[in-house]
Amino acid sequence: MICADAGGSNSYRSRLWKKELQEFCDKEKIQISVCHFPPGTSKWNKVEHRLFSFISINWRGKPLSTYQTIINLIASTKTKTGLTVRARLNKKTYNKGIKVSDMKMQKLNIFKDEFHGEWNYTIKPRKHF
Repeated sequence: MICADAGGSNSYRSRLWKKELQEFCDKEKIQISVCHFPPGTSKWNKVEHRLFSFISINWRGKPLSTYQTIINLIASTKTKTGLTVRARLNKKTYNKGIKVSDMKMQKLNIFKDEFHGEWNYTIKPRKHF
C-alpha cells in the first residue's frame, strides 16, 4: 500500500504516476493499493509529520548552501525514541512534460475503490502488455 499526497508528481490526477506504477506492478508481478490524502491534508501523513519536524530542528540556522550539506543534515537526524534517517542524492536526470495518451490510460489495470475511487485505487499486474 502506498499513502500519497494529493498533489505533485504523485498526484491522484497524474497520468504518468499511474502509468509508471502499472509498469512496476507488471515487472514485479504485484498489486499495489494507493490511497491519496485528500487535497490540503498531507499533514495527516504521520510519518511525514514525525520526520520533517525533526529534520527542520536539525538544520535550523544552518546555511543550506549545497546539496551535500542538505543531505548530511537530513541523514544526521535522530530522535530520542530511535528514529533515524537515511538520505542520498539522486543525480538521475528526468524528462519533463511526458504525456500519457487516453489510449495508454485505458490499458492500465486500475480498480477504483468504492469510497473516493479517484483517490483510492488498486493497480494489478497485466497478464499481457
